Amino acid sequence: MISKSARSLYFENSIGRIWEEPEGFLRLEYRAGLREPVQFRALLTHAVQALSRRRWEKMLVDQREMAPLSPGEQEWMATEWLPRAVQEGGYRYGAILIANNVFARLAMNQYVMASRGQSHAYRTFETEETAVAWLLAQPKPLG
Repeated sequence: MISKSARSLYFENSIGRIWEEPEGFLRLEYRAGLREPVQFRALLTHAVQALSRRRWEKMLVDQREMAPLSPGEQEWMATEWLPRAVQEGGYRYGAILIANNVFARLAMNQYVMASRGQSHAYRTFETEETAVAWLLAQPKPLG
């Protein structure tokens, strides 16, 4: 388990938080409840900026409290956000802590299917320990 005191808060809004972990990855934590579209896009845009700034490729996405993604959110993430995160942010590996809400799980599965073809790997996990272990086992960037 990662020491919470060692992490650094990068960004926070009503949708969630982005932490910089000392092990070299971002942690994106979604809050419970409905999402306002501008705040949702701002959170994910800041994640791309943080990846780029740190030159990191890995993100732990904690969806345990997340409400289901709307069709519009899924579409925006698959067609705009993920391509930008991969190309501009260098995003390559996403470890997803799956949502407690079954409908949120189904919406995430639909998003993952729609985003195939990007040079990016997602894996889902039930526990934080296994998610972090998988992220840390992924190759480090060259250079």
